[in-house]
Order: sequence, then C-alpha cells, then structure tokens
Amino acid sequence: MGDPLTVVGVGADGWAGLPETHRDALRDAEVLLGGPRQLDLLPADVAGERRAWPSPLVPALPGILDSLADRRVAVLASGDPMFFGIGATLARVAGPDRLRVLTHPSSVALACARVGWGSEHVAVLSVVGRPLDALRRALAPGARLVVLSAGAGSPTEIAGLLSGAGWGGSRMTVLERLGAPDERRVSATAAAWRGDADALNVVALECVPDAGLVPPGETPGLPDDTYDHDGQLTKREVRAVTLAHLAPRAGELLWDIGAGSGSIGIEWMRAHPRCRAIAVETRPERADRVAANAAALGVPGLRVVTGPAPDVLTGLERPDVVFVGGGLTREGVLDACLAALGPGGRLVANAVTVQTEAALAAAHAAHGGDLVRVQVARAVPVGGFHGWRPAMPVTLWSWRNVL
Repeated sequence: MGDPLTVVGVGADGWAGLPETHRDALRDAEVLLGGPRQLDLLPADVAGERRAWPSPLVPALPGILDSLADRRVAVLASGDPMFFGIGATLARVAGPDRLRVLTHPSSVALACARVGWGSEHVAVLSVVGRPLDALRRALAPGARLVVLSAGAGSPTEIAGLLSGAGWGGSRMTVLERLGAPDERRVSATAAAWRGDADALNVVALECVPDAGLVPPGETPGLPDDTYDHDGQLTKREVRAVTLAHLAPRAGELLWDIGAGSGSIGIEWMRAHPRCRAIAVETRPERADRVAANAAALGVPGLRVVTGPAPDVLTGLERPDVVFVGGGLTREGVLDACLAALGPGGRLVANAVTVQTEAALAAAHAAHGGDLVRVQVARAVPVGGFHGWRPAMPVTLWSWRNVL
C-alpha cells in the first residue's frame, strides 16, 4: 500500500495560519505536491522536494502516486481538502485507507462567518469547471447561496446571469482572499455590480426576484409556458403524474426517449441535484431546444443524444429508469428499453394515439405492470359562461423489473 498520503489544508494566510500538527506533517514530507500558489506559501525550511501538479491532473494521478509509493508525501490543498477539493479525488484514486487528512476551515465556513449566516441554511454551489447555468436551479426568493468562483471574472458572470434571469436585485457580497491579511469584501446588487475581483474569491448571494417574476416551483408539473416548445410537450398535469410514476431518487439515471421539449428529463433532474438524465430526440431542432430548456431551468448537465431509438441507445450508460414519450411504434424501441434495465429498474411509457395505446396494451399483456389512463379538462369560455374542454386522454404503462 505504501506510506500514508498526508493531505494538508492551507488557507490564504499560508504558513502563519497552520497549527503545529500541519506544519510538522509538511516538514516531515520527502515530497510536497500541490499547485504553484500553495507551494509558494511554504517557508524555505520546509525541505521536501516540491512538485507542482501537471495539467490535466486526474489522468496523471495514478502514475504519480505509484511512483511515490515508498516515499513520505504531503499534498497541499486549499482550505478543507474534502470540500470540493483534491482530498476527495485522492480518496477515489488511492483509496480512503491510504489518506491522512489534516483539515482547515473551508472558504464556505469563512464566508458564512464573515456575513453572519448559519451554514446549515446555505446552499453551496461551484462554477469551477461547471456550467454557470446550474446556478439557476438554486435561485429562490430569500435563498442564501455561497458560490465558489472560477476566477476573477466569476462575479461579473454571476451578476450577468442574475440580472438576465430576473434576479438583478439580489445582493452580492464578493469575499476576496478569505483569511489573508489583505482580505477584502465588496457588496452590491447584481444589477449594479461592476468590475472583476481578486482571482481568489467566493460570492455570497441573497436572492431577490425582480417585481413580477414568478420563479418555477420545486415540485414536478411546471407550467407549460415554462418551456420553449413546438407543441411536442408532455402537458403539465400529465407530466406531474408521469414523474410520480417515474419516482426520481438521488443518483439515478433516466433515459428520456422521444424527449420533445425535454420536460420529463428536466424535471427529473430538478428533483434532486444528483439525478441525471439522457434525452434522446430524433429531430436536431428539438434536440437543440431540449438543451436550451435544460440550461434555462438550471440543469445544463442533461445530456442530449440526437438520433432515432433504438439505434442510438447502443453504448449509452445503463439507465436506472426509462421514460418513453415518443417512438413507441418504432420497431425495437420498447424491447431495447426493457432489455437495458437491470434488477429493480423502472419503465414508464405514455400513449395518446390508438396505435401507441395498443402497443402499451400488448406490453402489459406480455410483461405485467400497471396501466393508468389520465384525462384532464380545462374550463374555457362558452358565450358568457364557462364549460369544460377535455384534452386527449393519455395512457401510462409503468413496469418494474423484479428479476
């Protein structure tokens, strides 16, 4: 296994802010690994060989660690190594039993201390190597967010996103070089924010919607006009029932076959930050629309695959759950989806036409499961009164692999 790998959290105040246990670990190391900024914080009497991380880092890690297996190694990390840090990556690559982690207050803990927020009531997000649009999912009236910045330009980018999305009145506090002697904070609304910050910064946000903005709700069944669509959309009430049958769970992967506008996959991913989805759509213009809707609703990680099922399903990551909203009458689609599901996997398919309903009836006869018919009527003007206008009924077949 080799000697333990010591991971040492270091703040912006460098050596001066480290307790003696951290200092002893660094003095004892034969090799010191870290970014140039962290390595430069060490005094000259820390005598170990200093090696800066290569780029890209993760592919090189196994080889680096194997080559140093018989030496005493210390890794320098910013703040808390296990919070969006190198510590979690090393635990994955080297194994947690090989690690000795010496923590330091994270930038989030320091930010909450500076602005007086209870950290248990704060949502933490990162735009380091992540799409900025993911912030949209966390925007809610009164929400407090701490955003880990990717660099000096992040506050301006965050302010632009907030202003463009109808949250320009949100209060931004940019905290630079937290813990360092020259620590600084600057506050402004997102609409009024001007200029870049120090590269080492985090952003504390208090979310305030603009007048008239109606933020999307947390539960499935968002209003239909939330989505850009060409009519190919699972309508609101049916969508809520469909998501109830799909039953999203943290970490599960959904295939959304015949995605249309992407509403099912999007609301699946909005159910929990760890829910993932692959949207499969035959028509390129609809595939582009799915991606745009996903970004607008804060789940830019939704993967869009363009092409006909079942052809494009080969090679995709195995799903936990499948939704079939289109392509039911195409030969092999339903069989391929059923075959892709492992034990405990779930499938829900919706039908509107006589032909697709017949396909679901045949699937129910062959495999079991449950059939449900949903019909919605909306009140519409009839002269000076109102009457009910029924929408086309939708048949849902839900099935679970109990093998």
